[in-house]
Amino acid sequence: MRVRRLPTLALAVLALALPAGCARSADDAPAAPAPVPATASAATAEGETATAAPAALPDACGLVTAAEAEKLAGTPLDDAVPVRDTCSYTAPVDGPTAQVEVYVGDGAEKYLGIERDLGHEVRPLSGVGDEAHLTAEAFFVRKARVWVAVRLVRLNDPEENRAPLEGLARVVADRF
Repeated sequence: MRVRRLPTLALAVLALALPAGCARSADDAPAAPAPVPATASAATAEGETATAAPAALPDACGLVTAAEAEKLAGTPLDDAVPVRDTCSYTAPVDGPTAQVEVYVGDGAEKYLGIERDLGHEVRPLSGVGDEAHLTAEAFFVRKARVWVAVRLVRLNDPEENRAPLEGLARVVADRF
């Protein structure tokens, strides 16, 4: 199990270390960015239009409710902790080990790529979103260009988690 926690630990250490390297003095402050013309979305040339801004990503904590996370984990969980395009539900320290993590956007797609690169079994899920996959501990759903991943951490036989993960994948796909 320690091997699975290593990426999460490494990301946490990296997240804490990055702000220290980003400090600037007042002399280093960048100039204000140039204003974007109000007509940026209008036609830029005959037959051409500017690229539209991507749609807002769905709220990670809104995709999996606390009750759904607890049902998936099989134990009570603490309140959701949102960070950027992620949301984590973690078991209390005095309870069994369990965590449900929700990733939205590029991070979810990257997570799927890492699972494949590591040679983990990635099964397709038919009839879910535009594309969906299931691993021993997570599911990945794509609708249009948006990816969502939900990862379950438990100290049990991962085979016990496949059906609940697949069921939740179908629910989450309908929410965004």
